[in-house]
Amino acid sequence: MSAATDTTPVTAPANPIGQSVRDSLVIARRNLIRMTRIPEMVLFGIIQPVMFVVLFTYVFGGSMKIGNTTDPDVYKDFLMAGIFAQTVTFATAGSAAGIADDMQKGLVDRFRSLPMARGAVLTGRTVADLVQTAITLLVLAIVALIVGWRTGSADPTSVGEILAGFALLLLLGYAFTWIGALIGLSVRTPEAATSGGIIWLFPVTFISNAFVDSSQMTPWLRHIAEWNPFSATVQACRELFGNPGVVQSDAWPMQHPVWASLIWSVLIIAIFRTLAVRKYRSAAI
Repeated sequence: MSAATDTTPVTAPANPIGQSVRDSLVIARRNLIRMTRIPEMVLFGIIQPVMFVVLFTYVFGGSMKIGNTTDPDVYKDFLMAGIFAQTVTFATAGSAAGIADDMQKGLVDRFRSLPMARGAVLTGRTVADLVQTAITLLVLAIVALIVGWRTGSADPTSVGEILAGFALLLLLGYAFTWIGALIGLSVRTPEAATSGGIIWLFPVTFISNAFVDSSQMTPWLRHIAEWNPFSATVQACRELFGNPGVVQSDAWPMQHPVWASLIWSVLIIAIFRTLAVRKYRSAAI
């Protein structure tokens, strides 16, 4: 007596790219649903940048020299591109902590046992974080308008240019979430991921042109600030928003900030997505 065996061949998916996209969207939906069930995640993510807007506007406004003036209204328009960029990059800590939490609970291991695209878990997570970042950025822009920020305050601009500026901000934020994903996969606890995801952001955001005019820095520090990927996006947004602070510089990223911002963001995504997916694949089950 012989046992019957199933000889139906297992075939690979006809369109692996399509499967990867579908799997990524499923994971993104799962994280977005989780976000709606824990609204304080979004609330606390909004409160911090709003505090930065209020504090920098009313505490430092009038004491910062932009160009040849210390007019607080000029500094207010100068500041907002830096605050926006800081907000999208600080989402890195949330990405790192979220992935580390999933790793600690064994959820990522369960995902790895399913017949799904390997990079979908991380891609879905970063896409969900991008949606949350977009919501935070929208609220922050409304608050900035309330405190007096205006586009076109230094140079005329258009709706298309303003939208392009916000698109560059979201691209930079998405790029940095892949750094957070790698950090989250590399540490053992969500607490370590939160610290590791945010501590390096302070020198990146403050050694830049976000809060002060980089032309007033010492030469060696100015050189670092001008080649900082963060500074390129800030400078590009100031140009696209028509805000003050577009300084003359010999550094290529400051002469072509829009292109520099695009190149830096795409390069960060390419490098850190590759490293994060490789780390995910090699993680012990």
